[in-house]
Amino acid sequence: MSHFIRKIAFALLALVSASVFAAVEANKADRAQLESVKGVGSALSGRIVAERQKAPFKDWNDFITRVQGVGPASAARLSREGLTVNGTSYPGAQPAAKQQVAAKPPARPADRKQ
Repeated sequence: MSHFIRKIAFALLALVSASVFAAVEANKADRAQLESVKGVGSALSGRIVAERQKAPFKDWNDFITRVQGVGPASAARLSREGLTVNGTSYPGAQPAAKQQVAAKPPARPADRKQ
C-alpha cells in the first residue's frame, strides 16, 4: 500500500512541476500570463499585447523587431524563463554548453630505486 501512495505522490509532484515550467505563448497569453514570466512587467506585457493586436508574431525575429525594448539578449532571457513565439523558444536561449576539459593523461608512477 505504501508503494502505491509513493507512486501517487510522485505523479502529483510531476504534474505540479510541469505546470510551474509551462511555456507562455506570446501570441495567446493575456497580460497576467505574460507577467508571470520573469522579466515581463506591466509595461512590456502592454507592448506585447498592443503589437499582437495588430498582427500575430510570425517568429522571434518579428517579435524582437516589433516589441520596443526587446533585443536578442532579452529575447534569450525571456525564452529561458518560459516565453515562446509560435510554440518555439528563442534560438539563442540555450545555456552555453560546458566546455569539455581535455582529459589529463594518467600520472606516471614515480621512478623507484630499489
